[in-house]
Amino acid sequence: MNKPVINIADIELKPCPPGFAPTGGTAERYEARMGAVGNALGSRKLGYNITAVPPGKRAFPPHNHQINEEMFLVLEGSGEVRIGEITYPIRQGDIVACLAGGQDKAHVVTNTGGAELKYLAISTRISPEICEYPGTGKYTVFAETAAGADGKPGIFRATGRDGHGTECFEGE
Repeated sequence: MNKPVINIADIELKPCPPGFAPTGGTAERYEARMGAVGNALGSRKLGYNITAVPPGKRAFPPHNHQINEEMFLVLEGSGEVRIGEITYPIRQGDIVACLAGGQDKAHVVTNTGGAELKYLAISTRISPEICEYPGTGKYTVFAETAAGADGKPGIFRATGRDGHGTECFEGE
C-alpha cells in the first residue's frame, strides 16, 4: 500500500501528457502543469491532481462530464470559472463544484490574475466516462482497461465529433 499522506510541496508538476496537451495555435490559450496525487496515494475511487495554470491561460477547453463530478480547491492565485453561461470569480480558498450532466454543466477555469493559478482537482473515477466539448461539438470517451504486464490499468480514449461516427460493422 502507498503511504496515505503526501505534502503538496512534494508533488512534481509536469506538462500535460500527449493527448491532453495543446498543440498548434491552441497553445496560445491553453497551458497547464499537473501533478498526480491520487495515484501516489493509491486512490481507486477518487482522482486527485494539482493543476497549475499561468496567467491568461486555461488548462482545458470548456467541457462537461456526463458521469463524473469534479471539485476544485483554489490553493494559490485567482481567476474565474465559467459553468454553463455564468462566470464566477475565484481566488485562494474557494471551492468549486462541477457537477455531471449536459452542456449546461460545461465548465472552464481561466487564470485572469497576474500570478500562477494553482488548484487541487478532485473527481470521481467512474469508468467509462463521456466528456463533451460544447464549443466544437467534440466528445471523448475514456475507459480504464485491464492491467498490463506492469500491473497498471490502461486507458482507452476515443475522440469524435457529433454526427461523424461510424457503424460497428463498417470496414470489417
